[in-house]
Amino acid sequence: MALRKFFVGGNWKMNGNKESLGELISTLNTASLHDETEVVCAAPSIYLDFARSNLDPRISVAAQNCYKVAKGAFTGEISPAMIRDCGADWVLLGHSERRHVFGESDELIGQKVAHALENDLGVIACIGEKLEEREAGTTEEVVYAQTQVIAENVKDWGNVVLAYEPVWAIGTGKTATPEQAQEVHEKLRAWLRANVSDDVADSVRIIYGGSVTGANCRELASQGDVDGFLVGGASLKPEFVDIINARA
Repeated sequence: MALRKFFVGGNWKMNGNKESLGELISTLNTASLHDETEVVCAAPSIYLDFARSNLDPRISVAAQNCYKVAKGAFTGEISPAMIRDCGADWVLLGHSERRHVFGESDELIGQKVAHALENDLGVIACIGEKLEEREAGTTEEVVYAQTQVIAENVKDWGNVVLAYEPVWAIGTGKTATPEQAQEVHEKLRAWLRANVSDDVADSVRIIYGGSVTGANCRELASQGDVDGFLVGGASLKPEFVDIINARA
């Protein structure tokens, strides 16, 4: 576990303006953050430059999405090259809102993962089951299939973080129990061991997302296969500092 640096991502989603995000950035810049935790903030694309220009260099910036090619007639899309040009180092791909609100397929997400990695962006690749899938007992089947498509498009796992986000827990106030999170993370690591390699299984960070708060983060962080968090709503609040420091 000590080999995997704790990773906390804040997904601002479609929230904020320069005033409110500026206040959040000031809070983060002046906070005491655990040295052994890697912190990344995923800003709306229109604020990537603003976030990178104002955030302390110890905090990385991510885009929330990108397209699968470098440029062209794709109105409304952004490319990894553009993201890099704004000084951001990461991109979120496959978030459940992209999958279920915007209808992105596993195949498209895989193509985006491949293109982002080819362009030297780190990828936070999201997977997770819906409530009806968990209730039907198909959680493993769903997350293994999603992970398979991601794995097929990764040559170097050093730039990939896997984010397990049970869809039923995102923004609902329902959180997977620490035991539920650990169970899926442990199974995902076993899948990587069987289907990719021992080295990747041991080194890749598997982070948890789904109603993570200052109140529940420490217990979640104590689980052996939970290597950090992808935080939604709470990443816009001062308690994000507490979540970053969950292992401090």
